[in-house]
Amino acid sequence: MPFVAAVIGYVTKLAAIRMMFRPIEFVGVRPFLGWQGVVPRNSARMIRVSTELLTTRLVDPKEIVAKLDPERMAREIEVPLLLAVDEIAREVLERYHPALWEMLPVLAQDMIVKQVQAGSPALVRRILNEIRENVDDVLDIGQVAVSALERDKELLVRLIRDISRPEMAFIARCGVYFGFSLGLVQTVVWVLTHEPLVLPVFGAAIGLFTDWLAIKLVFFPRERRRILGLIPFQGIFQRRRDEVAEQYGELVAREVMTVPNIVDGILRGPKSDRMIMMIQRAVQRTIDEQASVAKPFVSVAIGPRRFQQMKHAAADRAVRYLSPTALHAKDYATSAMDVADTIAERMRRLTRVEYEGLLRPAFRQDEWKLIAVGAVIGALVGELQVLLLLG
Repeated sequence: MPFVAAVIGYVTKLAAIRMMFRPIEFVGVRPFLGWQGVVPRNSARMIRVSTELLTTRLVDPKEIVAKLDPERMAREIEVPLLLAVDEIAREVLERYHPALWEMLPVLAQDMIVKQVQAGSPALVRRILNEIRENVDDVLDIGQVAVSALERDKELLVRLIRDISRPEMAFIARCGVYFGFSLGLVQTVVWVLTHEPLVLPVFGAAIGLFTDWLAIKLVFFPRERRRILGLIPFQGIFQRRRDEVAEQYGELVAREVMTVPNIVDGILRGPKSDRMIMMIQRAVQRTIDEQASVAKPFVSVAIGPRRFQQMKHAAADRAVRYLSPTALHAKDYATSAMDVADTIAERMRRLTRVEYEGLLRPAFRQDEWKLIAVGAVIGALVGELQVLLLLG
């Protein structure tokens, strides 16, 4: 009986762990007959909680963007930038004055394009400095996180599952130890009473109690204590704080706060209009600065008004090229922003309760359901024991 009880404890824990993360989508007949993993079912609330923690305590956009060196960024994207400028300049000039452009010798065309290209590094520095000075006006870092987590339903599951693997293994082991201990008590009661109800009742109690206790021991006690003044003990998740901080930082840097996601947030996020206007102003200003050679061929020939239209067109095309061009500096930007270490360092400063909030919401709302399922499985196994013993 103690060994069967240990199996009950282990199986109910495995069921609880499985039900935490699977299935991703609801399986069954809505609204009550079926199941969806606790984490995916509560994804909206958990995304909100995770995003709030990230944006208020772990990630400061100003601090991250300030680590980017404009000179180094310009060097990293120099080749794709020059190619983009060449294409934009030729496309705009051909569109707004094809006759003039075709009349120019190839050497003159190249001279105009190279003059525009000469201002490209300054343009990169200007745009990046504008972003650094006005990052809160052009980037909603919370929306970057929300978009990444909502775009991939598996991502939130992976984040929670990966940082909690030792906790899940601990819960399963607890099922064996606690189940075996309660099984010894069950054996004594059975020997004394031979009451058939003992087995399903104890089975349910083992499933319920071991599930409840295992989940509690993941988080509590928050502070390190000594049992009987001798044995040190602390909730396993609290005890792994430094390890979790590094792991979570790496996961967020690799999956959520990536350079492509941040660039997308700047150019397509809720504050993108301000960013686009900023880029357009910077492009037009750079064209004006570099137009000393081009003006005799362009401005005089087509007039100031049409020249302004050309600058606007060039700015609009520059916005479209910005994302693929900027991503050529992805490796440098990822290393420079150092999101993983930044998050890990700040996580170590969180209070015990704040740190617990990283994983606790995954359990709290539907914890009772997991415990109830453990009790039901335990009772069914106990009833099966009765049939085998008395059958």
